[in-house]
Amino acid sequence: MLLAQIKAAILDMDGVLWRGDTPIPGAGDFFAFLDARGTPFMLATNNSTNTVAQYVEKLAGFGFNVSPERIITSSVATALYLQSRKPGARVYTVGMFGLDQTLVDYGFTLVNANPDGADFVVAGLDRGLTYEKIKIASRLIRGGAVFVGTNPDLTFPTPEGPTPGAGTILAAIEAPSGQEPVVIGKPLPLMFELALKHLGVSAGEAVMIGDRLETDILGGKRAGMYTVLVCTGIHTRGDIEAMGIKPDRVFDDLPALRDAWRAALPVSS
Repeated sequence: MLLAQIKAAILDMDGVLWRGDTPIPGAGDFFAFLDARGTPFMLATNNSTNTVAQYVEKLAGFGFNVSPERIITSSVATALYLQSRKPGARVYTVGMFGLDQTLVDYGFTLVNANPDGADFVVAGLDRGLTYEKIKIASRLIRGGAVFVGTNPDLTFPTPEGPTPGAGTILAAIEAPSGQEPVVIGKPLPLMFELALKHLGVSAGEAVMIGDRLETDILGGKRAGMYTVLVCTGIHTRGDIEAMGIKPDRVFDDLPALRDAWRAALPVSS
């Protein structure tokens, strides 16, 4: 597959569009390029800490006008998974506002104040993680609650470097509970399937653009998508051989990808 044949794009956000609260140069121009040639896109993030509405606001603060329908988070994918298992279930969360609010919006009852009888323990990135939360979560899981993780990212990119992510939280709960979580986010297929369905294209017609080899690139390849690594987040060219995950193309940043994509198009495009 060539860049010129791509009909739609799925982009990660953290490490591709920004690091922390700092936009990565060239993202706006890349959106303009996609819009100019009529290429639909979705933004798919493993970060569960913000709601879709908060991401719309954050993007707007960077000057990017992106509608809520173009954004899918691991919290949304998790809520849809729980709906397929037990709509309206009782859920104990280890996470932040984005996860809690999304689950409430999808009709689930949060039982953090009175966790006995929880049907699920759902864990994501939690910057307020405490010993007590780990203790309660592991007790509920040993008692029969289903352990679900929003995503497996051990770290996420920030201006000061990689910072512990949701995967670190999952490991802290798995150790005392003795139970591996059902993990929802990339590289698992659900988020890719939801994004492709919204875009109205097959996996073979879309590109996955990300900064992480073990989630964005591996997941995209498993889904049958063309994959592009941009070296503005977690991984760079030097990590490819060591990790054994090879993207179809590698670029320093979105401007380099845009230039190569534009050069691959017919003159009239």
